[in-house]
Amino acid sequence: MRKEKAAEIVTNAERDLAKRFAEIDEIALFNQEKVLKAFYNNAVQARHFYGSTGYGYDDAGRETLGKVFADALGAESALVSPLISSGTQAITLMLFAALRAGDKLLSVSGKPYDTLSDVISGKNCGSLADYGVNFDCIPLDTSAPENPDFDFPAIEKALKKEKIKAVFAGRSRGYEWRDAISVEKIGVLADFVKKISPETLVLVDNCYGEFVEKTEPTEVGADLIAGSLIKNIGGGVAPTGGYVAGKADLVEMAGKRLTAPSLGTEVGSFIGGYMQYFQGIFLAPQVVKNAVKSAHLFAKSFATQGFDALPADKRAAYDIVASIKMNSEQQLVRFCEAVQSVSPVDSNVVPVPWAMPGYQNDVIMAAGAFVQGSSIELSADSPIKEPYIVYVQGALTYEHAVIAVRKTLEKVLP
Repeated sequence: MRKEKAAEIVTNAERDLAKRFAEIDEIALFNQEKVLKAFYNNAVQARHFYGSTGYGYDDAGRETLGKVFADALGAESALVSPLISSGTQAITLMLFAALRAGDKLLSVSGKPYDTLSDVISGKNCGSLADYGVNFDCIPLDTSAPENPDFDFPAIEKALKKEKIKAVFAGRSRGYEWRDAISVEKIGVLADFVKKISPETLVLVDNCYGEFVEKTEPTEVGADLIAGSLIKNIGGGVAPTGGYVAGKADLVEMAGKRLTAPSLGTEVGSFIGGYMQYFQGIFLAPQVVKNAVKSAHLFAKSFATQGFDALPADKRAAYDIVASIKMNSEQQLVRFCEAVQSVSPVDSNVVPVPWAMPGYQNDVIMAAGAFVQGSSIELSADSPIKEPYIVYVQGALTYEHAVIAVRKTLEKVLP
């Protein structure tokens, strides 16, 4: 009986989401055309799929891949590398490219994601603080979680009080009870900052946001963005890697941090080749479409059963994540167990909370993915703390999401 009830809940949610799903389809078509144009403009050929060895001088695959990413993201230049291990490393490259000793970094979307804590203010670990970079943050206005916004009066006060070298904003929600930040609001922020302090850079953590909308932060005034290839823009195909995109001079500085100041983006070999990365960005608009639909389906299905959930179907989603408030730690754990049980990999594994590197609380994570840690594949995770919000994201296929929503309802509902 519980199984039939779960299936009915999902069917009803799909019916109610029909208009929203049609809008998501239209965004995916727009972005697919944008990516295809990037391939065409840069004359991608089969020879670009092959890697190089040694120093990687004149690595046509590496250079062309960067140009495709830059065009697709509306940026002057892009550093794309399988040797960037994570989104955290990509953001670190972006920050070190922009900041020097004595500079001030101001986060305007609140405290950055947990894994950036030591990057910014850690002691004796090679952090920005170790190199003399100062840091402060301004919380978002989240009085309306479905419509978070920047605290512009506080930002203006900070910019007029002292020289701010860079303003930093994260698009996705992290482990916060709010929706993601839209690209439109990033554009408003960039205009606001530049009018008060034209020399201040605008840096954006773009993780979980690529291709969710028709525009990217680099198209509305951001100087640099950074993200992971095992999230949206890798299309579920890229096995590792990250990118930094934006103004050409700043991207080159990120390259100097990745390699060496004397080398920059002129070197870098990867014998494994680049086909998966080209194919990943080509597939990304469609995979992101599936993930956004998945987020809405999870949120809508649980909302109809009395759970607080984001994104609401009345508003567009600005990342691929759904947030659902569970009523207890036990219920949260059951949700993650259900997601794990319908994963294509490690479905027999039972997830348990553990001290995950870089996080402040124990974290439970359900992630039976082909690529370890791939957040564009269906996964669910949560820090073990009240109010027990589970964050579920990704889905290479929409049908996988349907199965997972049914299963989580079966496990969680009384």
